[in-house]
Amino acid sequence: MADKTLDAKGLNCPLPILRAKKALKEMSNGQVLAIEATDPGSAKDFESFCSQTGNELLKASETKSDGKTVYCYEIRKTGSGE
Repeated sequence: MADKTLDAKGLNCPLPILRAKKALKEMSNGQVLAIEATDPGSAKDFESFCSQTGNELLKASETKSDGKTVYCYEIRKTGSGE
């Protein structure tokens, strides 16, 4: 279960990553951030972001909402978040 949720729907690259980075800075190591985005490129972006920052990508999935694809992620803060 997530400790914090970020709604990044309707935002395009790089905004979902920038908002996630900001949210993670406010969190403690071990806490989980859930993110919902509609940018199709966000899957690759969040995978790269976690690899570069040392955070753990726990979940990456897709759902449909109002006929649109929503990309859902869960990231455990284990790094600096930067």
